Amino acid sequence: MPQTLTTFKQFLKTLSTKNLLFLTLAGAINAFGVTVFIAPVQLYDSGISGTSILLSQLTPPQFSLSFFLILLNIPLFIFGLKRQGPQFTVYAIYAVACYSVGAWLITDVLPLDVSIASPLAGTDLLLCSLFGGVISGVGSGLAIKFGGAMDGVEVMAVIFAKRLGLSVGSFVMLYNVALYAICGIAIGSWILPLYSIVTYFAALKTLDFIVEGIERSKAAIIITTRPNDICAALTTAFATGATQLAAKGGFSNTDRAMIYFVVNRFQVGRMQAIVHEIDPMAYITISEVADVFSANAGN
Repeated sequence: MPQTLTTFKQFLKTLSTKNLLFLTLAGAINAFGVTVFIAPVQLYDSGISGTSILLSQLTPPQFSLSFFLILLNIPLFIFGLKRQGPQFTVYAIYAVACYSVGAWLITDVLPLDVSIASPLAGTDLLLCSLFGGVISGVGSGLAIKFGGAMDGVEVMAVIFAKRLGLSVGSFVMLYNVALYAICGIAIGSWILPLYSIVTYFAALKTLDFIVEGIERSKAAIIITTRPNDICAALTTAFATGATQLAAKGGFSNTDRAMIYFVVNRFQVGRMQAIVHEIDPMAYITISEVADVFSANAGN
């Protein structure tokens, strides 16, 4: 028992106060977006949140959105404990708990009437779907950015997608397609599920923006026979490092070099011009980079 207590105390020290504060904010933001814009007009969020909204509509009033959020999400996070690790699990459960408490406060405690319309957008389905999606996307994005998650479907996807021959994104998308189809059948109308797809995509794009940032960098891979000249020119032009690796032509079997270089999207054209001025035969591929942690990592 003393050893278990010591281990638990050591684990608590690994939890970041900053992360917990931002996860609290993430839960509150997500609760605001869902309860003020999405749920009042009977739109559906994605994943377990959308499932919880549907179940709360189909069951007696005592089974609220907050109840189903906890009932469905927490077992999934605990199920994924081995794969995701204890820190993620604790952060995710904490974020969902904040989301659930926030939803309960807005629907049952605060003097806001969210029973039949949005207090801010009325019954305008387009406004509710767009603003609800964007705001809940901010909450979900913050949760992911600070080590947690707002939805247990993502954990299910990590565990089961590979076994089913799917990507994580495809698994989540198929879950949501099935969810919206069930919603349409359950309520006997396809208008709300179709608007819910707008909510889903608005949330997805906002989540990407929060997690990856608006200014995504570009990674260039340059195959050339003049690596030293190109590295020197790029370093001088952009004041950042370049990484050089040995390579060999697969068809010609000649020695070449591969240069890995990161620029922003406005610098791509200039980088290409510099490379091809030095080596007109250089082969360049460009791909997006979500995060760059050190601009001068290459040397």
